[in-house]
Amino acid sequence: MATEKTLNDLFLDTLKDIYYAEKQILKALPKIARAAQSEEGKAGFLQHRDETQAQVERLEQIFDMIGKPARGKTCEAIQGILAEADEIMEEFKGTVALDAGLISSAQAVEHYEIARYGTLIAWAKQLGLKDAVPLLQATLAEEEATDKKLTQFAETSANAKGKRAA
Repeated sequence: MATEKTLNDLFLDTLKDIYYAEKQILKALPKIARAAQSEEGKAGFLQHRDETQAQVERLEQIFDMIGKPARGKTCEAIQGILAEADEIMEEFKGTVALDAGLISSAQAVEHYEIARYGTLIAWAKQLGLKDAVPLLQATLAEEEATDKKLTQFAETSANAKGKRAA
């Protein structure tokens, strides 16, 4: 008979999922930065790469706290989002719409992360993992700030440039 799964199991499973996702994002950000046409976009993606590295380290601290090895679990969602980003980079390379497309992909990543971190915070509180909560909250705040920066960049620059005919 299968063993009963608990909220602890679900927390660990989701932690592995977001750990895998963050590591994939870390690999993808330099490529996305290189593809960006504006200097502002390039700088923003590289800055987020540095933030993502710190987020990975926070996750590793949480794995340590719960006595589990920091190991990822394949995240189909992030693989799909990053595959779409690759398609945009290929199909819109050299066009005025490229940066708007990259921002759209980056926001899909951010929204996924925001959902995951919000859930992990709620579960950590429920499970009494009080030392994990501030680490997760710090990352959630960074993800939300990045999403706002992406929106601002899209509205003030990339979307307007993307309207023009090449």
